Amino acid sequence: MSDRADGLRHVEHVMGTVFSFDIRGAVTRDIRRALAEAVAWLHEMDAVFSTYRADSAISRLSRGESTVDRCPEVVAQVLELCAEATRVTGGFFTVTPGGRLDPSGLVKGWAVEHASRILYESGAHDTYVNGGGDLQLRGEASPGVPWRIGIAHPLSRDRLIAVVDGRDLAVATSGTAERGAHVVDPRTGLPASGLLSITVTGRSLTRADVFATAAFAMGDGARSWIASQDGYEAMAVTADGRTWQSDGFPC
Repeated sequence: MSDRADGLRHVEHVMGTVFSFDIRGAVTRDIRRALAEAVAWLHEMDAVFSTYRADSAISRLSRGESTVDRCPEVVAQVLELCAEATRVTGGFFTVTPGGRLDPSGLVKGWAVEHASRILYESGAHDTYVNGGGDLQLRGEASPGVPWRIGIAHPLSRDRLIAVVDGRDLAVATSGTAERGAHVVDPRTGLPASGLLSITVTGRSLTRADVFATAAFAMGDGARSWIASQDGYEAMAVTADGRTWQSDGFPC
């Protein structure tokens, strides 16, 4: 194993989706070890939080076969983050869809951000980590050049509605394009239908991912709500195909 000056890319199938890692610049042994650590950690978190695995800690907890105290410590940490997300979003983010415990709306963004942090702490300061379309960007794409991320139209994946430019930026999108109508409006108990997609940007992907899910559930109310969230911006496509964006959206 040797150092490289041209960067490193890696793709991993985990958490029911594809994680892409793009490390720019010199790649040291420490950075390679950190990438392996990040990938192993993602698989470990999948085993803990997967709602599709009957033996996962979160599935057993949801069925009442376990308690938080008997779960890995990280479960309590994530549920605490979820409780805070529910408070901040006024209940539009919830971990109990249909009466079943499911923190997936927070876990993926949180996992991407943590994997990105593992790389950063190893010395990889210019990185792109993408987990199923939710991204944590650190540093730059190249010296003096920000990362550029295309935002696809929810009805036409080969058409971009915007290109986001940024350094040290998180980008999260919630919508119907990939998983259909999967976000529930807690006011009605029915799938949210006011928006086709919403993309939220900010510093932390954990929060941006939660905000995107909650804002999608809010529908028309998302525009005024996101304006009250310091450091976070949004761009949305409405059900009738119109677009709107907050004043500071980075495109």
